[in-house]
Amino acid sequence: MNNNTLAFTKMQSLGNDFVLIDGVRQHIRMSADFARKIADRHYGIGCDQIIIAESGKQSGTFKMTVFNTDGSEVGQCGNGVRCFARFLQDQGLSLEPSIAVETITTNMDILMNSDQTVTASMGFPEFHPKKIPLSIDAERREYTLLVEGRKIEFAAVSIGNPHCVINVSDCRQANVEWLGSRIENHPIFPEKVNVGFRQIISRNEVNLRVFERGVGETLGCGSGACAAVICGIRDGTLDRQVTVRLPGGSTVVDWMSEQNPVQLTGAVATVFRGHIELPHDLQCMDSGT
Repeated sequence: MNNNTLAFTKMQSLGNDFVLIDGVRQHIRMSADFARKIADRHYGIGCDQIIIAESGKQSGTFKMTVFNTDGSEVGQCGNGVRCFARFLQDQGLSLEPSIAVETITTNMDILMNSDQTVTASMGFPEFHPKKIPLSIDAERREYTLLVEGRKIEFAAVSIGNPHCVINVSDCRQANVEWLGSRIENHPIFPEKVNVGFRQIISRNEVNLRVFERGVGETLGCGSGACAAVICGIRDGTLDRQVTVRLPGGSTVVDWMSEQNPVQLTGAVATVFRGHIELPHDLQCMDSGT
């Protein structure tokens, strides 16, 4: 292949869109500047996140590296990892119905379902403030912070990345951009945070909008859907299986017990494939595999 261009696949789940890159057969050093260029919707390909596939530590496993639109690297993405698994199969990198994936924060098992949906085993939630992380000493089910004099009550959890969940009476009326950006950067969250605005419809259905750290509001957020359900199960307002309706579509979250990992199921789709020109200081080399 031309070492001045990089092959990619554009995919989406729930309207949450990704640029996926085969880092098994092409070697690329992704810089923050190049990640921002790829993600730019006017001058680049345009996406919520960039995902690079590489070989994992164990034979038959894969490593997933995720970059936000601001060039920062993150450890978890529920919609992204399901697109990642379909990408591996479409590229012929894996033909197995179950795929083991590692990230910088967690390991996940992904299952390709017969109905073409993909289920991601998202691991176990962390509630202790130091694990989220959250600059509060004692663990509680609900916390309070002040945003420009406004009192905000929220639940907090990490499911591979930090989330706070706020209850709202109507997602459509929530001031997601204004409040989300201020909570994302609040000093109580030392690594910033994803902010979920959750409207509970019933014990097994919620509406949700998510302001993602380093990205802004997206049409869908898989780990955000998990966080919204986990916090609801923990405080007794939601059942163990919940349909989460986001602006980009619906997904199902299952957390059968504290002894079981959280499961996220939904559809994924390929949008298009192409090549992008590399900056002069980055060269893409075919590995020959």
